[in-house]
Amino acid sequence: MDKIFINDLRVETIVGVWAWERVVPQTVHIDLELAADLGAAAAEDELSLTVDYHAVASRVMEFVAGSQFQLIETLAERIAGILTGEFGLPWVRVTVHKAWAVTGYRDVGVAVERGQRPE
Repeated sequence: MDKIFINDLRVETIVGVWAWERVVPQTVHIDLELAADLGAAAAEDELSLTVDYHAVASRVMEFVAGSQFQLIETLAERIAGILTGEFGLPWVRVTVHKAWAVTGYRDVGVAVERGQRPE
């Protein structure tokens, strides 16, 4: 299985359950892994034969910036839905980090995998 990865997309959004989190935007960090067959694109050196990671990153950043969820679990799930639905990817892993969400920890987050992992 070939993969495209995009690490550390940083986006400000409203996310959280506490009253202050519902009004103060926070920066989330997002990592994406996308299953794709990269053979044809590599052989032909042609963007149209692969996943345009700039388009993926732009779409995810636009979505996250305009969203307002209580849970990062929901945010990760919705991002995964965009990637599998709009970009037709067979498998994705979406990791959402919410830095400093818990006192005493630098980083917490969730990772979801959706779709069928190609062999």
